[in-house]
Amino acid sequence: GKSVDETLAQADAILHRYGYQSSSTLRNRINQEKVFFQDIHLSHVSKYIAMNRLRPVDTAIIEACDITPDGKVYLTTAIGISPILLEKASKIIIELNSFHSPRLREIIDVVVLHGTNSWPKGLDTPMSRVGKPYAQVDPSKVIGVVKNNEPDEVAEFSDSDETCVKIAQNVEKFLLDEMIKGSIPKTFLPIQSGVGNIGNAVMKQLGESKEIPPFYMYTEVLQDSLIPIMHCGKLLGASTCALTVTTKSLNEVYSNMDYFAKRIVLRPQEVSNNIIASSQLGVISINTALEADIYGNVNSTHVTGTKLMNGIGGSADFSRGAYISIFICPSTAKGGKISSIVPMCPHIDSSEHSVQIIITEKGIADLRGKAPSEKAQLLINNCAHPMYKEYLFNYIKSSKPGHIRHNLDKCFELHSNLLNFGTMLPE
Repeated sequence: GKSVDETLAQADAILHRYGYQSSSTLRNRINQEKVFFQDIHLSHVSKYIAMNRLRPVDTAIIEACDITPDGKVYLTTAIGISPILLEKASKIIIELNSFHSPRLREIIDVVVLHGTNSWPKGLDTPMSRVGKPYAQVDPSKVIGVVKNNEPDEVAEFSDSDETCVKIAQNVEKFLLDEMIKGSIPKTFLPIQSGVGNIGNAVMKQLGESKEIPPFYMYTEVLQDSLIPIMHCGKLLGASTCALTVTTKSLNEVYSNMDYFAKRIVLRPQEVSNNIIASSQLGVISINTALEADIYGNVNSTHVTGTKLMNGIGGSADFSRGAYISIFICPSTAKGGKISSIVPMCPHIDSSEHSVQIIITEKGIADLRGKAPSEKAQLLINNCAHPMYKEYLFNYIKSSKPGHIRHNLDKCFELHSNLLNFGTMLPE
């Protein structure tokens, strides 16, 4: 939150940082090369700590509802990597936050995998509970307990605009078509949804759809839009590693714990984001892209291939093994100055091999079973904005024949134009 990453970055107190971040100050310092940032898959962070692949952890600050004399730590709304930090850090400070409901222990399910490429025995459905309601620490390592009463720092998302709504409608249309074909069973499949305004709009659309049946989620974070659709019974249950909801939504959960305790499971990130989960549970993954190239490679993290936005987070943790992997984005950004469909991505987070479906407000490109040339036609015809279609088709024509056509003299021309002229298609 702001009081951690933003405050520490402003104080020039961060030298190395791992994994997803969303602080504007920290982002700037990373892009100025003043903070060393490794954009790790979130599923790997706990594993790397457990296997001593990262720098040793001297002190870990862990938020909790309660701690017992024998070292049982009852965590709050974000389990994340706390269980492995409690094991591996030399010293522990417990932040005892009385704002949070002590009944959170009813939805917490802690299993520590200790870096192994394994899957918890008995975790056969999104709502399976196979662990303990607490994490364990050696009491001798706890050097202090700090008491406070502070809500989580989760900002409200802005209302969905017309583009977000249209993307959400296209996602609904695709999923309904898959049900008609029999690819998705009538009982539906678990969904994973990425963070952000578009992801929120998609889940709201699916929650309000009269044709999409009630469903479960196996996801990284549970956002605001999911609370009302869970309350009305459309979302049957959700497994996640964090309740990333506003204070208003969190208070609604706390006020109705008899209802929500049966429908939410909070897990460590190494379990929630485990790459085995998507294939084991048949997850439909839905994640946001910054841009996609005409062959289905996705850039989720770096503007013009160089400037970090937030990080890959857990998108590839889910998409690589998903039953169906979907990436969503508007066809343009900055009022049309930027096309989200480009000849070649200057940075790739998810390769064509783990990208099955791309959806913009303009349409749907089903890339499954398609050769590169077929993918290009689909993405330009169905997903690109009309003002960029002629350029993209001409790019293909200017490229030499091959399994994948590219013109290495022009493949980054749109990005170069953006840097030099402030728009990808200058007059």
